Amino acid sequence: MRVLTAAIGGIVLLAAMAAQPAAFEWDLPPGFPAPRVPTDNPMNAAKVSLGRHLFYDLRLSSDKTMSCATCHVQEFAFSDPRPHPMGVTGEPHPRGSMSLANAGYAAVLTWANPMHRRLENQALVPMFGETPVEMGLAGMEGKVIERLTAEPRYQTLFPAAFPGDTTPISIPNVTRALAAFQRTLISGRSPYDRFQAGDASAMSPAAQRGFELFNSERLECFHCHGGFNFSGSTDFEGKGLVEIEFHNNGLYNLDGNGAYPTSNPGIHEITGNPDDMGRFKAPTLRNIEVTGPYMHDGSLGSLDEVVEHYRRGGTLIERGPNAGDGAESPLKSPFVPGFRLSDTEKADLIAFLISLTDRAFLNDPRFSDPWPKPFEPPR
Repeated sequence: MRVLTAAIGGIVLLAAMAAQPAAFEWDLPPGFPAPRVPTDNPMNAAKVSLGRHLFYDLRLSSDKTMSCATCHVQEFAFSDPRPHPMGVTGEPHPRGSMSLANAGYAAVLTWANPMHRRLENQALVPMFGETPVEMGLAGMEGKVIERLTAEPRYQTLFPAAFPGDTTPISIPNVTRALAAFQRTLISGRSPYDRFQAGDASAMSPAAQRGFELFNSERLECFHCHGGFNFSGSTDFEGKGLVEIEFHNNGLYNLDGNGAYPTSNPGIHEITGNPDDMGRFKAPTLRNIEVTGPYMHDGSLGSLDEVVEHYRRGGTLIERGPNAGDGAESPLKSPFVPGFRLSDTEKADLIAFLISLTDRAFLNDPRFSDPWPKPFEPPR
């Protein structure tokens, strides 16, 4: 009897082992470290596939008109060309949608909340948040599960992604799968990257000169946009000290003391610290060519305007409710002092920024909408 019991136990153990998904294999660009993955949400291919389906699923909004991809569009490096995306109720968001390119390397998420550090938790904000309403799912947890359970694809995808889970279709597993998919959105095969890997023809001479300017003490750009991800707040597997950085770049100065509009005070809204007024995360510059309009509120419409902002050392708004000279803000970062720059040098700098565009990433079918398109009759 003991032998039979042991044999049955062994069969169960072997079956459980066989059901475990294979180890995930990263497709990393040359020189890129692996993203840091939380121990409570290990990667597997089935989970990534599930997350991709959920990312494009309109069922994750109250009226089934929006998905994550509505405000994070692949051709715009998973950002939104609108300065203020709107949720299902038509309420505009005070800040633009950040690019999700290399989100798995972000030490802190969103523009101005130092507490958002896990993709798994951050996904709950657009889904269930009410200030502002985005996907409008507050109080609809049961309805969401009902919708997902009724979809035949999910009857296979959820159990494959979470083997052994007795209730695989759940809100925590939705956010885990979304986070797993977002960690695969890795961009690192731009002309700049190919040049760094030894392809001398990948970057134009102008872009190469712009890269030197970018890394010069005269312009100071690299201080806030450094490293392989061109952002100070970067994390990855094996990294020791993880920096969390927010900066005031002199975009506003409403009262001469550094005040920002009340709808967008930066991390001051969270911390209450007067010195945190106007401090926002410096986002990655990868694919910056396609992620405009720029700044947290989309107030600068082109890369030319962005360079002019930093050349001047802050934006001057001469009239209106936001009038003020950001260059004179006492709260402005010391890395935004203003600098001299000829028109030729400005063109070189912009050429370098454009060389960070990863066309392969913007068109990668692995990140595209996996759902069947509606039937369109022939014309």
